[in-house]
Amino acid sequence: MFNKAKMSMLLILGLCLAMGLAGCGGKSATEAASASSNSSTPSTEISLYTGGSLNVKELWETLIPAFEQANPTIKVKLVYLPSGTGGQSALDRLLAAKQSGQANVDVDLYEGSLDDISKGNKNGIWAKLDTTGVPNLNNIDASVLKQVDDMAVPYRASSVVLAYNSQNVPNPPKTADELYDWIRQHPGKFAYNDPSTGGAGSSFVTTAIYNFLPAEDMNSSDPAIAQKWDQGFNLLKELGPSMYQQGVYPKKNQGTLDLLANGEVDMVPAWSDMALEQTSKQLLPDTTKLTQISPAFTGGPSYLMVPEMSTKKEAAQKLLDYVLTPEAQTIVVNKMYGYPGIKWDLMSKELQDKFASVSASYRQFNGGDLQQEIYKRWQTDVAGQ
Repeated sequence: MFNKAKMSMLLILGLCLAMGLAGCGGKSATEAASASSNSSTPSTEISLYTGGSLNVKELWETLIPAFEQANPTIKVKLVYLPSGTGGQSALDRLLAAKQSGQANVDVDLYEGSLDDISKGNKNGIWAKLDTTGVPNLNNIDASVLKQVDDMAVPYRASSVVLAYNSQNVPNPPKTADELYDWIRQHPGKFAYNDPSTGGAGSSFVTTAIYNFLPAEDMNSSDPAIAQKWDQGFNLLKELGPSMYQQGVYPKKNQGTLDLLANGEVDMVPAWSDMALEQTSKQLLPDTTKLTQISPAFTGGPSYLMVPEMSTKKEAAQKLLDYVLTPEAQTIVVNKMYGYPGIKWDLMSKELQDKFASVSASYRQFNGGDLQQEIYKRWQTDVAGQ
């Protein structure tokens, strides 16, 4: 009997040694193995710098946990810089680091604009991307990637459209010329914001000017193009007395949407995402409809870039690849009320139908410093008349 008891005790001790002391203390063998596996796998932390409105921060606070759950060895540190409080300083830091010969930076992924891409490209800031590191680049229209020389990923977008009261405007304009005629025939019922205070008004002004110019001029910063602006500015001056209160231009994109909401005007140019969100939240009446005209207003994507000096490119590219999945893009669209960065036909039919009224193509204006020159001339020729 003694030998059998002794043998049983030895077997139990051996089993405990095999499982580990922690396992004998109450953890299962599976838990112990999992803990051992996790402790032996190093975790990589990447820093994502982003800015803009609060809804951008809220978007990433939804996307990041979903990504980390699918990629447990990668942690994402979100560095959010609200609009007007230092978004440009992050790019300045990258430029300064490059110029000083710094070996690496703590910015592994950067969300920015087409202008940020251009400034970075001039100084060799951004890393070139391809399907080896980011396979889901195949989900993006190749022409969009070509425009940025494969240095950035357009992961969401929006455009300026017409927002109108369908009760008072049963047949909205379909072309730019029809829009201008409508404004003349309905004095005081159209408004656009001061272009220097928001992209909706800026798009209305830029479109009016560049509709008289060759299409390629919209993607040129040649100062000589300013000599071709006369026809567009003459049109804007002529329309002035037919605008809201004979030429009152509200501040910011929200200013004109407020006029539409309270019924003071029947039509305004508006960012598609702002108008869709405010209609959904009943901040705009349910009679509000959206449409795009031809030639289209301007718009554009928000881009993600990987700095060349980042030492964690592989992990950053995994996040990029995740963001370009239909699942992540569905979160982007539903959270931001914007367009997906990937092709529309990869999205659900429900979302395609929901955005049918505003998903028509838009134009991009890449005039660089000419944009500020447009604002200056608008102030003197149009607002100051």
